[in-house]
Amino acid sequence: SSLNSTMKLDETDGGITVNDLMMKAAAAAMKTVPAANASWLDSFVRVYDSVDINVVVGNGSSLYAPVIRDVGRRGLKAVSDDVATATSVVDGEEGGDPTTVPGFGDVGTFTMVNLGMFGVKSCAPIIREPQACALALGAIENRIVPNDDAESEEIYKESVMVTATLSCDHRVVDGAVGAQWLSAFKNHVENPVTLLL
Repeated sequence: SSLNSTMKLDETDGGITVNDLMMKAAAAAMKTVPAANASWLDSFVRVYDSVDINVVVGNGSSLYAPVIRDVGRRGLKAVSDDVATATSVVDGEEGGDPTTVPGFGDVGTFTMVNLGMFGVKSCAPIIREPQACALALGAIENRIVPNDDAESEEIYKESVMVTATLSCDHRVVDGAVGAQWLSAFKNHVENPVTLLL
């Protein structure tokens, strides 16, 4: 909310959401570990420069995964606007059938699904071919964790945490590369100022 107030965004703008920040963090992690932004094409692996993210929107029988193009090179507000537009199409605010809207049937280089809004703590996402990776995000919640402050008398503290699960096609991204990507993603989420550079 402080980001939205600094940018002078109000309810009508939709503002920047946590999901938008997570998408930017995923794109930034792809820049750090480009081998994860790839696909298996039968006899070779193709690595992409652009990070095009299919973001799952909707609910129930109205689930779609429109592609948000070039997330890594675009600003946070532009990405947020594209996600808001996709969501309004699914919710019927834009009118028409979502399957006829450009970008709704396209496959990007990566898929992200956020089930936290439904109270789901974690899940294992299914990879869309020919993509090599898919990320699932669970509910953001307060958890009690060991206190890493040596000067504190308290041995535990409360921290805001989210569970992120990465599924990988091991023909393209093995466990070591997947772990590097998750480490980069975690670093960007914990240091969101890196998403603005």
